[in-house]
Amino acid sequence: MNTQDLFRLDGKTAIVTGGGRGLGQYMAEALAESGARVVLCSRKLEACEQVKEEIVSKGGEALAIACDVTQPEEVERVVAETEDTFGPLDIVVNNSGTTWGAPPEKMPIDKFEQVMDVNVKGVFLMSQAAGKRMIARGKGGRIINIASVAGLSGGHPEYIQTVGYNSSKGAVITMTKDLATSWAQYGIQVNAIAPGWFPSKMSRPLLEKFEEKMLSHIPLARFGQPDDIKGIAVFLASPAAAYMTGQVVVADGGATAW
Repeated sequence: MNTQDLFRLDGKTAIVTGGGRGLGQYMAEALAESGARVVLCSRKLEACEQVKEEIVSKGGEALAIACDVTQPEEVERVVAETEDTFGPLDIVVNNSGTTWGAPPEKMPIDKFEQVMDVNVKGVFLMSQAAGKRMIARGKGGRIINIASVAGLSGGHPEYIQTVGYNSSKGAVITMTKDLATSWAQYGIQVNAIAPGWFPSKMSRPLLEKFEEKMLSHIPLARFGQPDDIKGIAVFLASPAAAYMTGQVVVADGGATAW
């Protein structure tokens, strides 16, 4: 196969949760640009519709569906509607997430539970729903979980205290490895991306307030940009990553290399 063809996704169908903004939007656009038919889902349907229109305007195929990833029946509906519209599901990007900031001793239990519900239970429900269909189909598939460098270490108490978020992303990393070893026999590859600091609706207020201090902890001395995540998502979804499973690709400007 030609090297450039290794990164093509023509004829593939992908679901991107939280695809209406931020990293989800960037990755959905990248998959579409590489030839995949993309389904964008989140609780914010209007945002997903806007991304869908952008993809379609550039010649791609896309569908927007409202979905709360913590609700099993909604997840099942999204997967079923995806296959009814575009055919068998090949790729899932579990990107939906939330956070809540407070020192551990002051963290509201309901907020901790909410973060774990979306970031861990949501990833599992979508992976399970997709995995069942991939197993039944017998032709494998790709699942890409969006973790975080926050799942690799503790937060910096000077500017971030998100014990629920950090714990949830650590769980996503371990879940990725478990699903990878469980489903390798079916040809389903499960990998994760652990981004560092990327500007988004969730992170931007923090980045603006502590920019100088945060950049001093990043060897490349900058925050991540859309192109820094697009290629990784396409790589993990494509034939180029055919011998990878259970791995975590860190994109953090070198922050975890200190």
